[in-house]
Amino acid sequence: MTDWLKEATAQKEDYLTDLISLMKIESVRDDEKATEEYPLGPGPSQALAAFLEMADQDGFRTKNIDNLVGYAEWGEGDETLAILAHLDVMPAGNGWNTDPFDPVIKDGKLIGRGASDDKGPGMAAYYALKTLKDQGVPFNKKVRFIVGTDEEADWTGMHRYFEVEPAPTFGFSPDAEFPVINGEKGQVSMLLNLPGGNDGIDLLKSFKAGLRFNMVPREADAVVEVEDNEALATRFTAFLDASPVTGEVTFEQDGAHLQVIGKAAHGMEPEKGINAATYLASFLKSLKLGGSAKNFVDYLADYLHLDTRMEKFDAAFSDPVMGELTMNAGLLSFDQQAGAHIDMNFRYPKGITPDEIKQAVAKVASPLNFTVDYQGGDLPHYVDPEDPLVQTLMKAYIHQTGDQAAQPEVVGGGTYGRLMERGVAFGALMPMTPNTMHQANEFQPVDDLILSMAIYMEAIHDLVTE
Repeated sequence: MTDWLKEATAQKEDYLTDLISLMKIESVRDDEKATEEYPLGPGPSQALAAFLEMADQDGFRTKNIDNLVGYAEWGEGDETLAILAHLDVMPAGNGWNTDPFDPVIKDGKLIGRGASDDKGPGMAAYYALKTLKDQGVPFNKKVRFIVGTDEEADWTGMHRYFEVEPAPTFGFSPDAEFPVINGEKGQVSMLLNLPGGNDGIDLLKSFKAGLRFNMVPREADAVVEVEDNEALATRFTAFLDASPVTGEVTFEQDGAHLQVIGKAAHGMEPEKGINAATYLASFLKSLKLGGSAKNFVDYLADYLHLDTRMEKFDAAFSDPVMGELTMNAGLLSFDQQAGAHIDMNFRYPKGITPDEIKQAVAKVASPLNFTVDYQGGDLPHYVDPEDPLVQTLMKAYIHQTGDQAAQPEVVGGGTYGRLMERGVAFGALMPMTPNTMHQANEFQPVDDLILSMAIYMEAIHDLVTE
């Protein structure tokens, strides 16, 4: 039997060289810099071009579709195995100890944006496929390694792929965790809007928090105008001392500037973060606000603060197979003239509908003069754990890790795997490795990445030769 870990280890130096070159490309979607050539901004398209050039040099058949999505192909057959990865990354945000786009290896960890989500795992799967190809393994199926450039936002590229290319027979996305993710909760975002208005004794002039809807906001900033700045500073310092956040207050010509710093986390696991926005709102609630400013702060402080399960909405829900409904308030803003905007993201199991979630939100938000609208979403996705795809992937994982207790899992994250009826997520985060996706100082242990490459080698080999 082939020693797949030995084969993966032999690829380590080349793998890290190619991976680090991709991680240095700041492939964050930037609509302000979008052009006909770069429909999502230059970064995502440049990462796609770099990957396809690499795959072309490695001998794959390649195709670039509209600078949005592309693939590297190998093998022949009536069935197509798809491996779906993404080259775009989340904005870096603040709080890094190193340059997020100049990767470093320290204490055995590869640190940089994309190390874990998804360039590190994606390239591990690519190198697994490349190694099998170079070894002359007979492929009884066609394999397409498909890379998108907008997974962290609207999935523009991958949706385009499925519009113009034949649907794969089955496949997996190396964009989650091991062992196998055979179920993903549904997702829906709600956009709450509130008219401007600010007629209290104290004034909330502006409030801003969050980088993306699917990230727990690490930072929140507000500008307020109060009667007694010294008393405000004293109360705010006491608040910070008593809370699991840091921050500062400064006084400018336009008012007192309050900043709170919490902890970012992936929107699928909001309980692992510290939402700076709701903490700041819980302090602002002590001010004498009025109008829309008061409604905005009350909503954040009374209903969103320290609640990721909709318990304060009397709408908590759980399914025995797919788990709990979760809620993340990811983008939040207030302006005296423009009003308030809140983008809330929900991950929901089967058994509850987006309409029911919207009704629960509206029941609380409407009396505060918010309007509530849908902002896109996906239905829950589930593949039977007895499906041969799941069984083959599980076998490879268990064989390479020795983890005999492993079982398929359901998560709140959304991966490209859900785009296929027989699609799952498969690695590369190991069970005991901290999840730093969407956080500052994102990392992945190098040994984990090499082990994941070995797992992918065995899995792909078994899938294409059976």
